[in-house]
Amino acid sequence: MAAEKLTIGAFSRATGLSPKALRSYDRLGLLSPAEVDPQTRYRLYTREQVERGRAIHRLRELEVPLREIGDLLDAPSGELRDRLLVHQRRLAFRSTELQYALAQLQHLIEGKENLMSDTTVDPVEAATHRRLAADLFNRSWRYLELDRRTPEQDDELVHCVHASCWHWRQVGTPAHVARGEGQCSRVYAALGRAEPALHHAQRCLDLARTGGAGFEEWDLASALEVMARAKLAAGDSEEAADYVELSRRELETVADADDRTVIESQLAELPV
Repeated sequence: MAAEKLTIGAFSRATGLSPKALRSYDRLGLLSPAEVDPQTRYRLYTREQVERGRAIHRLRELEVPLREIGDLLDAPSGELRDRLLVHQRRLAFRSTELQYALAQLQHLIEGKENLMSDTTVDPVEAATHRRLAADLFNRSWRYLELDRRTPEQDDELVHCVHASCWHWRQVGTPAHVARGEGQCSRVYAALGRAEPALHHAQRCLDLARTGGAGFEEWDLASALEVMARAKLAAGDSEEAADYVELSRRELETVADADDRTVIESQLAELPV
């Protein structure tokens, strides 16, 4: 017995996709009919296609771009979450822009600002900078802790850590900036890219030695450990061992046992 075929109207009702959209998706190769009647040119779909049609409808409601939906639906299950996270961050940034626009409109409506003012303002509020900086920093750690990463994940790791560092530079203390530079160095060391690893490690260490707002007892020991890691990435095991020793000596001045434990565990990872 032949499988039941659905007309474009019935398929539209089953999936929530309009006939116009279905014709467009056919042209794009996103969702083609199972059969086209050669005489009437009627498009016919199978019930097995309803699930894909509903998934497309759901993703369009979530504003996933058409050009990405096909790859997203056909991606291995392990990649689906990462692709959705990319889109979520895109929507979050757009939401931030819209919230800013609404707030500025309200100021104009209430007469709190002059429309002709030439004042330059940051479109991202300080709280948003801090949230994005912390979220991206934590995400970079999650990528670093993966046993294996895809080339795409390596690229996203680099983007995340630099974006985090940039946001901290907008609103953070010198300590936040130093930690951001240190994380950039860790990322490049993990990727085997010695030159940028050393560059960011030196910036982290210079800031930690200078001190300033926000620094804690463990920051210098951590910066020295970061430099040791970068030296290993550059193939300089002797200097790496020197920085490991300097970091351990600095740890002796750190009162908090938990802080010491974290850095000691990082030092233990280094084959020196």
